[in-house]
Amino acid sequence: MSTGEASRREQARRRILSRVAAATAQRPKTPHPGFLETPEPAGGPEAAFAARFVASGGEVAAPDPGRPLGEWLTEFVAGPGLGLESERPGVAVGAEVPPELRPDLPVSPPDRADAGICRAWAAVAETGSLVLESTGGRAVQLLPPVLVAWVPVGRVYGRLEDALLDLASDLPAAVGLHSGPSKSADIGRTVVTGVHGPGRCVAVLEGADGWDGRGSS
Repeated sequence: MSTGEASRREQARRRILSRVAAATAQRPKTPHPGFLETPEPAGGPEAAFAARFVASGGEVAAPDPGRPLGEWLTEFVAGPGLGLESERPGVAVGAEVPPELRPDLPVSPPDRADAGICRAWAAVAETGSLVLESTGGRAVQLLPPVLVAWVPVGRVYGRLEDALLDLASDLPAAVGLHSGPSKSADIGRTVVTGVHGPGRCVAVLEGADGWDGRGSS
C-alpha cells in the first residue's frame, strides 16, 4: 500500500468516527436499571460456594489446620489427593501466587505441567464460580490437566455483583469465571470434561473456617 493510499484510508476512518461521535453526542444515556435483589445464600457464602462448585463437577479441599500451606499443598499435589501418576509432578505456578502458597515441586511450562497452581481473585457463592484474573497467566489456568486454585480468606462473595463491584477499582484486562472443570456438549449433546481447559478443578480456601472440604480425597 502506498503512502498516499494509507493517508486517504486514515482520513476516511477519522471522518467516519467523527460522524459516529457527533450522532451519539446528544443521545440521552440509559439509566442504570438498579441492582438485582438477590438474597444472600443460606449457610454462609463459603458453604454455598462449595455446594455449587461441587455440583458443577469441581472439587474443594481444606488444608490441615496449623500446617504451613505450601507444605500441605506439596503433599496434596504429589500424594493421593490428586492421583497424579508422577511421584514428583511438575507444576506451573501463576505469577500472583506468593512464595508461602507455592508447592516444593519441580516447575514446568504450563503446556507440560501435571498441574497448574493459581490464586483466585475471589469466589462467588450464587454461581459456584472462581474469579480468576488474566494478569496471573491464563496459560497456567487453562493448559495443565488439573488446576488447583487458592481462594483468599474473606474473598468468597455471596453474589457476583458484589465481587465485581469490589474489583472495579483495579479491573484487569480480562476476568475468567470458572465454575468447575472445563465442559463441552457441542458434539451430540454429550458432556465431555477437559475439552477447553482443565479436566479437574480444585478450590482450596486459605483458611479452612466454614469450609467443609467436600470433593477432596
